[in-house]
Parts: sequence; structure tokens; C-alpha cells
Amino acid sequence: MLRLILKGFQIHVDERDVWMHSKFRQELTEVMGAALSVPRLFILGRYIGGAEDVQLLHEEGILGKLLEDLPVECRQVCKICADVRFIPCTLCRGSCKIVTSLGISERCSECNENGLIMCPLCD
Repeated sequence: MLRLILKGFQIHVDERDVWMHSKFRQELTEVMGAALSVPRLFILGRYIGGAEDVQLLHEEGILGKLLEDLPVECRQVCKICADVRFIPCTLCRGSCKIVTSLGISERCSECNENGLIMCPLCD
């Protein structure tokens, strides 16, 4: 619902999936001081609210005023990740494991806990 509301304003949205990347979840917890349910909307670093809060602001016409000076979204869908913002790790191919020259299996240092890296075009 929140994504559809924002899409209607045709603005650039930096969406962060906290389940795809634990660093996003950690960042949200640090900013808010506690683990919270998602989605949460921030505009230029200022916390606006959760889905119900944003829907109410939209219905009251306040959200549009908060968004009116933001840049319009005009880019195409990413050709590498299709706007998912992540791709399988190019080093370990998503397995999270690499084998060293000594034949020892180690945790890949390039990817996150899901074997993904940020899309180089979207990052």
C-alpha cells in the first residue's frame, strides 16, 4: 500500500528491504531506538510514520505537501537487478562460501547473509 501511494507521486524512492540485508534492519533499529515493524517512511532523513500513518497523511492531503519539492522519478527499471537492488554475489555465486588456495572453506567476505551483493548499477 505504501509503495503504491508513493508511486502515485512519481518521486524517487530509496526502498530498503530489511529482510534482504541485515545492515538495513540494523540501521532502522539504530535510528528508531528499537526494532519496529515495516514499512516505515522517512523523507530526507525525517521519520514520517508507518503504513497507517502515511495512508492517513495521504488521505488528508498532507503527504503531497511533504513530497512536493522532491525530485521526480524518471529512470528506467534497472537492467541488472530489475530494481530488486541485489544480485547474487559474483565471488561465491550466492553460496556465502569460498575455498582458499589452501583448500580451506571460508565465509565469503563480499556478500551479505543471503549470498547477495548490492547491485553495482543501483548502489
